[in-house]
Amino acid sequence: MFLAELDAPVTALKGIGRARGSELARIGIRTQGELLLHFPRTYEDRRTVIPLAAGTDGSAVNTTVRVTGHEWFGWGKKRVLKVHIEDESARASLVCYGRNFLENVLVPGKDFRLYGTFSLRFGELQSGSFETEPVNNSGQISGSFDRILPVYPLTGELTQKQLRSAVAQALKEGGIYIEDETGPGLMHGFGITSKAKALTAVHFPHTLEAAENARAYLAFEELFYLHLNLIRRSAALKARKTESSSRRPEVEKERIILEKVLNRLPFTLTADQSAVFREIQTDMASQQPMARLLQGDVGSGKTLIAFLSVCLAAARGTQTAFMAPTELLVRQHGENASRILGAAGIRIALLTGSMAKDQRNRLLDALKSGDIDLVIGTHALFSGDVAYKNLGLVIIDEQHRFGVGQRLALAEKSETGRPADFLLMTATPIPRTLAQTLFSDLDVSTIKTMPPGRKPVATHLARMGNEEKVYTYVAGELAKGRQAYFVYPLIEEGSEGLKDAETMYEQLALRYRDYRVGLIHSRLKEEAKLAVMKDFAEGQIAVLAATSVVEVGVDVPNATCMVIEHAERFGLAALHQLRGRVGRGIHESFCFLVYGGTLSEEGKARLKIMKDTHDGFRIAEEDLLIRGPGDVTGTQQSGFLRLRIADLVRDRELSQRARQSAVTVLQEDPGLLSDDNRVYRQVLARANPFDPDLLSGV
Repeated sequence: MFLAELDAPVTALKGIGRARGSELARIGIRTQGELLLHFPRTYEDRRTVIPLAAGTDGSAVNTTVRVTGHEWFGWGKKRVLKVHIEDESARASLVCYGRNFLENVLVPGKDFRLYGTFSLRFGELQSGSFETEPVNNSGQISGSFDRILPVYPLTGELTQKQLRSAVAQALKEGGIYIEDETGPGLMHGFGITSKAKALTAVHFPHTLEAAENARAYLAFEELFYLHLNLIRRSAALKARKTESSSRRPEVEKERIILEKVLNRLPFTLTADQSAVFREIQTDMASQQPMARLLQGDVGSGKTLIAFLSVCLAAARGTQTAFMAPTELLVRQHGENASRILGAAGIRIALLTGSMAKDQRNRLLDALKSGDIDLVIGTHALFSGDVAYKNLGLVIIDEQHRFGVGQRLALAEKSETGRPADFLLMTATPIPRTLAQTLFSDLDVSTIKTMPPGRKPVATHLARMGNEEKVYTYVAGELAKGRQAYFVYPLIEEGSEGLKDAETMYEQLALRYRDYRVGLIHSRLKEEAKLAVMKDFAEGQIAVLAATSVVEVGVDVPNATCMVIEHAERFGLAALHQLRGRVGRGIHESFCFLVYGGTLSEEGKARLKIMKDTHDGFRIAEEDLLIRGPGDVTGTQQSGFLRLRIADLVRDRELSQRARQSAVTVLQEDPGLLSDDNRVYRQVLARANPFDPDLLSGV
């Protein structure tokens, strides 16, 4: 979704100076157009009177009150004003933390309209979060009451009032520049005639029904372009045929290489692994390039299947590029590849952004000349100076951590003009409802069964303040010679009162003084990270204080305890991945989810799911319902595919309608060349600025 015409900086708006602008920039809002695409998460309906008596634990109150008196508590600079109020139903108090100036505003004997959330505290109704406006002599009020007000996701010290004012200014001053980005025939049935009116209604609706109609209008537009882009991409992929001679499988070479690799394994493939590998073999022997998503739970053996696919590419004399999200994971894949593929004579190299220049140049020369069969690396693999002699297979591990543009850039690296086979892998299973939409251009393979011998990890919940029992249990495991992870949401001490890895590293070192304690997080240099993980893997470090940097790819069979503090601050997918770091050996393993005292409903739901199931597929479905699709699919990193207002779960019917509209448009005009479809071409060109098929004629 675009509002390219509104590219004036958000700091030009009254009330949004440099400091507020910096806070907004952290959540991707730099222009007034981006501000208008920062949609409300809910609304406050201030038209309906809700008396004080209805205020219970966290309930909203919307009523006219009279101030009956003032009271003060605390001393010196910590002195706080308490304002006593009443309406016809009850009495209550307003606690004015940081707002003692209200002494001269909320004057005893005067009437005010009040909106706030109340709860019972110390035997009385109290609120510390409220807004008031005076009632004039005729009993009338003005401003934000008797209206429906948007409630936005906030950041930093921004207030709802500041953000509402900024959005209202942007709508007033930039409304004439808001252009419709779809044809009029597509947008019937929403009761709204233009995008400008939809944006006004979604931010400042007169009725809740109008807000929902506006949301549906904007969601449909968003989903229409999502499907238009995906269908074009799918069609382009299927249209790229290869010559039959270049795709003929080298059956005897494949047999010899696979035999050497499989004979070295201390186990046989599971039924699911065998079935998935047969699907990949069929794909790689076909006349069309493979485009397959391989999903499987943590520890199900996806990487082994990827390595066997490398054997197929090597038998054809082509190269494989294997991309992973972190250098830590690149190194681990490199070690495993050497162990598994070394016997087959496959030449392996690692390419990362931290390599020395001369070392990198030598590797690039070898890659270009064909002296490397398998290169494993981070995003450095799709750098402009990386060239392949004969790239035949692209493997992306943890695909949701890469943007769609990055994946496509690597897939197009084949120097022969023949598109490479494409294998995506994820340990965060893609729910079926989502895969059908966002991965409609991919075939999906699933490994559901786990290798024999894997034991489920016992998961326990502990409230913050009761974690001493957890620490004691970990001490018992350490005494048996086992190892433990302690994971925190922050690297260093912050303003949110949360435990952090650096501080807890020092405390854990004191608590477990008989054992070596290590520290790892994303700010450490790669060499330091690798050294810490090497020592942990070799058992020299017994306790590892970490952030979620250990979420993927870390395999230490002797680690039996995973302690996640402030577990409510992690998403379900992250919790599941972190739990998957233990239970990888022969010993019984444990995951302790330590949570804060006050849990949101979403936090309670996440922890309950983690306690109840180890099924990654069920967890993925629940994660989709709780948090939406962005983190699961990688769409948050792909700009255009970021869904700002549509919800692929809630809007399934709307998505089907949008997809059918996109199909119809492309059937009638595949190149979007007609004047009627010029706007679609322009929007897609902004979404895909490096797509030559779209740029021509725009």
